[in-house]
Amino acid sequence: EVQLVESGGGLVQAGGSLRLSCAASGFTSDIYAVAWFRQAPGKERERVSCISASDGSTYYTVSVKGRATISIDNAKNTVYLQLNSLKPEDTAVYHCAADEGYCSSSYYPTGYWGQGTQVTVSS
Repeated sequence: EVQLVESGGGLVQAGGSLRLSCAASGFTSDIYAVAWFRQAPGKERERVSCISASDGSTYYTVSVKGRATISIDNAKNTVYLQLNSLKPEDTAVYHCAADEGYCSSSYYPTGYWGQGTQVTVSS
C-alpha cells in the first residue's frame, strides 16, 4: 500500500524559506510522480509542482516559478519542495499526492494523498 507523509510546514515571516518533505512508501517501481498541491481557506486547490521519480522531470505553476525547487532523493523515496521568498499568499495547507506516471503540465494524481502540512506566512 502506498503511503505519503508530509512534514516541514510551519510559521515563517514573509521573505523566509521552508522546505517541505514528502516521504513515499509502497511504490513497486520508479514509474511514478509526486505532486505538491496547496489549498488556502475559501480557495480552490492549486497544483504547485511535480516531479517524476524516474527521470526527475519537473513542473512548476506560474505563481511559484523562480521561488520553488522540487527535488527527489530516490534512496530515501522522499520528495522535497523548497519554497523561498515566501509571501502571505503562499499560506495554505500543502499536500503531496502521487500516482503512476510522469510529471507534466497536465499531471494530476488522484491515487494517493498525504495528510497535509500547514504553511503560514506572516506579513
